[in-house]
Amino acid sequence: MITIISGTNRPNSKTKIIAKYLFTQIANTGNLVKMLDLVDLNVDLLHHEMYTPSGQHPLISSLQEDMIDPANVLIIISPEYNGSFPGILKLFIDAVSAKAYKTTFGGKKAALIGVASGRAGNFRGLEHLTGILNYLNITVMPNKLPVSSVSNYIKDNQVSEELSVTLDAFVDEVLAFINVEQQV
Repeated sequence: MITIISGTNRPNSKTKIIAKYLFTQIANTGNLVKMLDLVDLNVDLLHHEMYTPSGQHPLISSLQEDMIDPANVLIIISPEYNGSFPGILKLFIDAVSAKAYKTTFGGKKAALIGVASGRAGNFRGLEHLTGILNYLNITVMPNKLPVSSVSNYIKDNQVSEELSVTLDAFVDEVLAFINVEQQV
């Protein structure tokens, strides 16, 4: 199973538009895919009990059991926030780390897309996120996709033809990455 994570809690984001596009493309390949939109984390997560299994918020527990634990692959789309990735994404990773840490993350694969209005496509944030995922024993696909000047490629809540070609090639690369890793 592949879980796509729209890594921001900002409503109506371009990140979510890209996540939805990827969801459709991957579903069309016949792969089981789910999408997690961090906008849905509209609960109080930030408290010291969140770091214990018994203190985990029921919504986090449900999302972990339904979308993270059964996933073989995580595709994370992360916008650039202050030279890195959004705090809500780190908070979510920390929250699901409290329970069944090794089975939640260990041995999974991840593919990353950065989104930015500027010219670097959140490359720095993707490197920060890669370091965290590697620490969690997740193998990150080496080719990360930075989407720079994202507003030039999304109009009327749709990805442009140019971006769709790039995203389709990325999906192909992710599927090849999964198959290569499974054959080893």
